[in-house]
Amino acid sequence: MSKFSARDITMTAVFAALAVVAAMLVRYAGSVVPFSLMPLMAMLAGGLLGPKLGALSMVVYILLGLIGAPVFATPPFGGPAYVLQPTFGFLPGFAGCAYVIGILLRNKEESGFLRYFLSMTAGIVVYYLVGLPYLYAILTFYMGKTVSVAQVLTMGFTPFIALDLVKAAMAAILARAVSRRLKAYGMAGNN
Repeated sequence: MSKFSARDITMTAVFAALAVVAAMLVRYAGSVVPFSLMPLMAMLAGGLLGPKLGALSMVVYILLGLIGAPVFATPPFGGPAYVLQPTFGFLPGFAGCAYVIGILLRNKEESGFLRYFLSMTAGIVVYYLVGLPYLYAILTFYMGKTVSVAQVLTMGFTPFIALDLVKAAMAAILARAVSRRLKAYGMAGNN
């Protein structure tokens, strides 16, 4: 088991806190799936902290909500029953997103925008691969609604993919700029 440095713990906590702010700051509730800045935070966590710490920061955020802190984007905003919300699947998807991005951006010295953007896009694919089947399963098997795959895509994918690609571009620009700046000051960690 690897040991975490004070820097690792601090950065993980900072990104978990940023996830809380992102979930609460900009919320536009659609019919079932809300718009939020959580995907941007997950992408930045993976791009700046690396796979383990990026994913861990998202897991800490999820655990905060599951123990009852009101940190999630939709009512009831927290508690263990939140796992029965149709959108809960996106949350572990964000942890997977951060992990995949961190893996893809290892050895990122002098990486260009395209590598960062494609890594962020791969992260988007991950949270949709986890979140959309969960959305379907909860709506169908728990809530007893009859929904088709096309309806699930209309609820949880179509309204968000264009904005998620914009967030991916923003995350790529920010993560690349911050990584270069940290490297210039000799503060880059072992991502």
